[in-house]
Amino acid sequence: MSRTIWVGPEQQAPPVDEEKRLRELGYQPVLARRMGGFGNFAISFSVISVLSGCMTLYGFGLGTGGPAVMMWGWVGVGLFVLCVGMALAEVTSAYPTSGALYYMADRLGGRRWGWYTGWLNLLGLLGAIAGIDYGAALFTGAFLNLQWGFQPTPGSTMAIFVCILLLHAALNLFGVRLVSVLNSVSVWWHLAGVALIVGALVLVPDRHQSAEFVFTEFVNDTGWANPFYVAAIGLLLAQYTFSGYDASAHLSEETSNASVTAAKGIVRAIWVSWVAGFALLAGLTFAIQDYAGTQNSATGVPPAQILLDALGTGGASALLLVVIVAQLFCGNAEVAAASRMVFAFSRDNALPGSALWRRVSSRTQTPVNAVWLSVAVPCVLALPSLYSATAYGAVTAINVIGITPAYAIPIYLRLRAGKRFRPGPWSLGRWSRPVGWIAVVWVAVVTVLFCLPQRHPVTVDSMNYAAIALVVVLVLASVWWYAARGSYSTPAPYGNARERAEISEGIV
Repeated sequence: MSRTIWVGPEQQAPPVDEEKRLRELGYQPVLARRMGGFGNFAISFSVISVLSGCMTLYGFGLGTGGPAVMMWGWVGVGLFVLCVGMALAEVTSAYPTSGALYYMADRLGGRRWGWYTGWLNLLGLLGAIAGIDYGAALFTGAFLNLQWGFQPTPGSTMAIFVCILLLHAALNLFGVRLVSVLNSVSVWWHLAGVALIVGALVLVPDRHQSAEFVFTEFVNDTGWANPFYVAAIGLLLAQYTFSGYDASAHLSEETSNASVTAAKGIVRAIWVSWVAGFALLAGLTFAIQDYAGTQNSATGVPPAQILLDALGTGGASALLLVVIVAQLFCGNAEVAAASRMVFAFSRDNALPGSALWRRVSSRTQTPVNAVWLSVAVPCVLALPSLYSATAYGAVTAINVIGITPAYAIPIYLRLRAGKRFRPGPWSLGRWSRPVGWIAVVWVAVVTVLFCLPQRHPVTVDSMNYAAIALVVVLVLASVWWYAARGSYSTPAPYGNARERAEISEGIV
């Protein structure tokens, strides 16, 4: 059995021959391994994107618990998500493949575990692209409104959304090196953007809210009477933002020394986002000038109203542009992660038309068709937004209800395997089981929270569609299982004889 190694900041694991390790796991390397450790961290940090998640759902937080739940919820949720990330990083170190979560589940639990994990993860990733890029389209409409008086309509927002999807497809077709460069720029853009926004909101306005207001003011506009229930569903703002860090794992086959750097990328992306997001939420909330006016902003974007009230039209427009560019970085990184998941799942014949989606360009070593599928499906998912204002919430539900449970499955299976699991070079050591169980329990709790109704009374417009999204995903996966189970299979590893024997017996 491999020796458990805790990789801390002062200790470095010896480099792993990643191409050899990938062959041992059963796959022939076909993607270009041109991404370094910082680039791998950057893609998860870009997908988490506090300038996307926090800003997009800030209006939701204003009425669902208000400042107190937004601030303390961010602190608490961030701590639990860090546990999820560390536990997932440990399994990623053992199985550094583009398939990531579903491959881990397949190896640790069997074909069905892998199958359902893959479908949850894939639908979550595609839902995330729809949510991120549609959110960027909404913010773009708000920017155009501030700058030139443009009045956003569902049709114009959809047109902006499609243009953003096409931009992200084009950028991803140039290859992983450009994706890595853009993600590296994205890190500094996000950090500088948060510093710029918070700095401006601290220095420019003459009036700020009190610390008591920011950290204790509870606002309930949900229609539900129970404050604990309202606070619980108010955690969605933080939990929605803290998603997508599996991107580091999906880019493993294109990352140098991925057995260590992909694991580190997951953990670093979470804690850096945790700190930056807290600063951003605090800066926005201290700068609120008119709470009701912010909630009912003519721009349709409450953070834009905070910037407008505090900084004027010119300052608000400039900082809103900073946010939009950050959201574009976020969506581009998510397309990269989703396309690698499409490629990997097709490589194992899990998708309809797998032979088409697993093709890799000989010139750029990029899964071109997988990239196009990764922008086409989100476009279809967002089409109902042309007719219903609640559709965007449903798309967000597809993201969180798909991707969040998928994080817990390989962690749970790793815990179930016990000492039979052979860790990679990045491991939690003696903390593996307690951190892992905290992660599994937390994901179970938030999955239930995601499905609870958020507004009372519950109507067609106020309904939470997350539960329906979960059922639809599981039904579709089950139906396709009976059609494709004969062809779907991850390859048997051809490393050492002991590993082959353990896999065949279902031990690992």
